[in-house]
Amino acid sequence: MGVPLAVLGSVAAAFAYVAAVDPNEPGHYPTCPLLYYTGLYCPGCGGLRSAHAFAHGDLTAALGANAVAVVGYGVLAAVWVLWVAAAARGRPVRLGLGRAHLWGVGVAVALFTVVRNLPFGAFLHP
Repeated sequence: MGVPLAVLGSVAAAFAYVAAVDPNEPGHYPTCPLLYYTGLYCPGCGGLRSAHAFAHGDLTAALGANAVAVVGYGVLAAVWVLWVAAAARGRPVRLGLGRAHLWGVGVAVALFTVVRNLPFGAFLHP
């Protein structure tokens, strides 16, 4: 049970830091190299701004900064709850993800990345 709680503490500390140090202010965090050199948004662009808004309870701004990151927060929270429930019973976590699931996630992230870099996908820009 200690490991899931340590992971929760680490994630909470990371979110607390991002909540306290605003990524919208220049100079606090490094620039995305892909965006800097190519002008293209990677799937993670806007992730820190999304985490900052999410930590402050602004779900609309969090979704606007990086919708995939917000979905990821929910998925990871659900997996953590399953992990705690399994640890409380003394069992290992079994998610049962197959190749199709992993390919589906990869394709979804790739589509998100392509669409956010096309003119009609400007609403997905951070």
